[in-house]
Amino acid sequence: MSEWWGPHTFTVPVCEMDVRPGGTYRIVMRSPEGVEYPLKGVYREIVEPERLVYTQDLAEVPAEWKDLLSEKLQKAGRKFVLEFLMTVKFEEQDGKTKLTIRTRFDSVAVRDAMLKMQMAEGWAESLERLEQHLAKV
Repeated sequence: MSEWWGPHTFTVPVCEMDVRPGGTYRIVMRSPEGVEYPLKGVYREIVEPERLVYTQDLAEVPAEWKDLLSEKLQKAGRKFVLEFLMTVKFEEQDGKTKLTIRTRFDSVAVRDAMLKMQMAEGWAESLERLEQHLAKV
């Protein structure tokens, strides 16, 4: 994952994963400016080769990023929630793999704030990097 996780210009100096129900992960993305964005969580469910369900905890991200997100949420009258539930599904479709990623947010306001923080673009860039990586291996 360290080869492809994160936006195009980011690196991943830390990628620790214990992929099993109850296992944990910790990923640190580093921006070109050297700012680190740690993510961590717990694997809740693993059904090979169909599904991964895990938490994504943002408690360790930089204070500036949290402040910006909190500001967007305060405008919507919501508080900052540091953890989301992620579900990744893999389906065979015409000899290829269809990937579906769902994030369960605490509220619509949290979802909207995360979208304004470019969460969808970050995922899209990660998947582009994954595609490039798979073409090389």
